[in-house]
Amino acid sequence: MGLAAVLAVSSEPTELPEYVHNNIQSVAQIASRARDAVRPGQRAIEVATRLLVRPWMVGALAVCVLSWIVVNLAVRSTGQTPVDPPPFFWLQGVIALYAAFVSTMVLVTQRREERESKLRAHLEFHVNLLAEQKATKIIALLEELRRDMPGVRDRDDPIADALQEEVDPQVVHSAIAHKTEP
Repeated sequence: MGLAAVLAVSSEPTELPEYVHNNIQSVAQIASRARDAVRPGQRAIEVATRLLVRPWMVGALAVCVLSWIVVNLAVRSTGQTPVDPPPFFWLQGVIALYAAFVSTMVLVTQRREERESKLRAHLEFHVNLLAEQKATKIIALLEELRRDMPGVRDRDDPIADALQEEVDPQVVHSAIAHKTEP
């Protein structure tokens, strides 16, 4: 039974292997440290951003704008001077200010999330490099064992030979960059 099947069948964390618990704990600690590193001002901006980018905010903004227009037109129809007569200069200013704040808050939030994403990508890259080095070493050891065992026929295996060589990340990066350039 694979790990996904274990996770799907069991809601009890005690049924998971110990190494899975350790990995989950490591990921939780990394996430906790990232949350703890967020300054209070940044946290406040992100809370406000999460509130302002909800779908219901579009409706709330529309209701506010329509209410502002209706109230000012109703006051004008009674012969009194409205606070913001058409073309609603104050309303336009408030909406422009709102848009500036929201877009700035979204950019600030995205900037922090992008930094975290880059850190995660670097971590994944280092872990992948280590895994590749380990796999290369394991293949080399298996091939050496195969050659040294008298009961196993010695044969040429060009794929195993190629997989024993470590991959140079710089060369791979250059090849990818060369192939993806227009």
